[in-house]
Amino acid sequence: MAIKHDTRELTKKQAADHKRSLTNSFKYAGMGIVQVWRSERSFRLQLGLFALTIIAGSILRISGMEWVFILAAGGVVLVCEMINTAIEYVTDLVTEEYRILAKHIKNISAGAVLVSSIIAAVIGIIIFAPYFLRYF
Repeated sequence: MAIKHDTRELTKKQAADHKRSLTNSFKYAGMGIVQVWRSERSFRLQLGLFALTIIAGSILRISGMEWVFILAAGGVVLVCEMINTAIEYVTDLVTEEYRILAKHIKNISAGAVLVSSIIAAVIGIIIFAPYFLRYF
């Protein structure tokens, strides 16, 4: 059975419920972001570095295409950190005792954050190095 997403085809009550559902989706997503912000020091650090990168890009007037790469790379790092946190929570939820598979799961998800961070740093160096070299 197909789910109706076009609110024009819904009754007024269904449309109101649909709107509330969408509002709740954004509310719960925001609560997730706040949870990661409060609980994960690395997320706060990565977000701070991302903010500094955006400030540097604004000051140096990087090109539109450079902005695409900077925003994509920084966004991927933050998303990876959030997924890593969720994976850690789920792993802790399903097992109370030490298990080697749980350790591997957590290490692999943390490794994904590290890989995305390294790639983002390389992208940042490639983009910003020519701008900084002009001043030295």
